[in-house]
Amino acid sequence: MKTFALIVAGGKGLRMGTDLPKQFLLLAGKPVLMHTLEAFHKVDPQIELILVLPAEHQTYWSELCTKFTFTVKHQVATGGAVRFDSVRNGLKLIKEEGLIAVHDGVRPLVSPKLIKRCFEAAFEKGAVIPVFELAESIRRIENNRSFAEDRSLYRTVQTPQTFRSEILQKAYEQPFREVFTDDASVVEAAGYEITLVDGARENIKITNPQDLLLAEQLLQK
Repeated sequence: MKTFALIVAGGKGLRMGTDLPKQFLLLAGKPVLMHTLEAFHKVDPQIELILVLPAEHQTYWSELCTKFTFTVKHQVATGGAVRFDSVRNGLKLIKEEGLIAVHDGVRPLVSPKLIKRCFEAAFEKGAVIPVFELAESIRRIENNRSFAEDRSLYRTVQTPQTFRSEILQKAYEQPFREVFTDDASVVEAAGYEITLVDGARENIKITNPQDLLLAEQLLQK
C-alpha cells in the first residue's frame, strides 16, 4: 500500500530563546527538519513526503536545501493559522489512497522501527498513535487545589500518528474545534476508534535548548 508522511513544521521557536524557528536550528551539523524528513525516506525511499511550512518560511527552507545539498524529494504545502489547518492543507496534496503518517517536524529522532510499527498497525487497525507510560507522578489541578492521579491510567502521546487515508481525510472534513489538539482527537471526533502502539522515549519533541542538547547526545550514540 502506498505510504505518505505529512511533516508539520509551523513552530516559531519562542521557547528556544531564538528568532530562528526550532525546526531550522542545527542538529549534528544540519537543520532539525532535514533529520526528520530523512528518517521517513530511509524507511521507504518511495514514500511521498509532504512538508507543511508557513508561507513566510518557504523561501528560507529552499535556501537551506541548496546550502546543505538536501536532495530528499518532497512537496511543500502552506501552513495555516492552527495545526488543524496545516494538516488539512497538506492533505489536499494527497490524491491516492494509502497510509498517512502525520509527524511533528521537530521530532527528528523518530526511529525506523517506530515508523514501521505505526504503518503496519494502521494498515490493520485504521487509526494508530504511539504512546508511552508516564514515568513520574501526576496531579490534577482544580479550584486552586491539587489531587493525586493514578498515572497508570494515562499515556503520553507522540507522533507519527498514522491512519488509512480515507479515515484521516474524512475526519478533516469537520470544522475546527478547540479540543482538536492532535490528529487522533480529530479522527476520534469523527467516530473512529484509536489504537495505541508503543512509542519510544528517544522520540523527543524539540521545544527548548535542553531538548536540542539531548538530541545531540542521542544521535552520537
